[in-house]
Amino acid sequence: MSTQTISKASTWGGGNSPFNVSYGKLMMWVFLLSDAFTFSSLLIGYGAIRYSYPSTELAQIENLELGFAQNVQEKFAAPGVDAHHGEHFIPALRDLGVFNEFQWPSPDLVFNHFPFAHGLHLPLIFVSLMTLILILSSVTMVLGVEAGQRGDQKAVSKWMLLTIIGGFMFLGCQAWEWTNFISAGARMWANPYGPPAFAALFFGVTGFHGFHVFSGVVLNIIVYINNLNGTYAKRGHYEMVEKVGLYWHFVDLVWVFVFTFFYLI
Repeated sequence: MSTQTISKASTWGGGNSPFNVSYGKLMMWVFLLSDAFTFSSLLIGYGAIRYSYPSTELAQIENLELGFAQNVQEKFAAPGVDAHHGEHFIPALRDLGVFNEFQWPSPDLVFNHFPFAHGLHLPLIFVSLMTLILILSSVTMVLGVEAGQRGDQKAVSKWMLLTIIGGFMFLGCQAWEWTNFISAGARMWANPYGPPAFAALFFGVTGFHGFHVFSGVVLNIIVYINNLNGTYAKRGHYEMVEKVGLYWHFVDLVWVFVFTFFYLI
């Protein structure tokens, strides 16, 4: 009877990670991978429903002769009437057949609000500002991680604080956008701009992403407070800053896909 000898030296004994990364970072990557599957499923589902409806015809949009920054109240409301967006713009476009339940609404005509610019047609300007805020917060997070690698406690606090402020600004912008969308009559089961699925998917996917941003802000606040207390300086490393940085960059990356799917196609 033959025997076979297996060298224990050639197998991983559970000591050093074969990926040359700490356990905490490895588990964060595993979590982000699983979360990527969730967002992918949501966006694939959105794409399937989105393309089950025809797009708004370009001729319909061109026939509106609606110019950038034009006052939609003067164009679609009665003379001298200072009506809300949902009281004149949406009904007018429904009467013209631009908004109906049988075709997907054009994002340019849905997301054309901007704070303190009441009545102006500013397509996708506000959501572009939201995207810029989130990207800049990712930059400050990178600088915070770099400061942690140098062991600069004060710089870590500064950049983490700016990242937290950026996160709150994004959440505030999203709350304002939701408020306008809801005040126009949008609900999970109803949508004045067209098919009800449009509103349901918008609330579901952007809300799920917003929850991730909120969770990231909470984590950043915890790390910020720990850093102020010198927790990471006592440990001799700032790996926790890197781990929450991975999560924050993931949230920013997902928003790029959400922005593309909901606002550009």
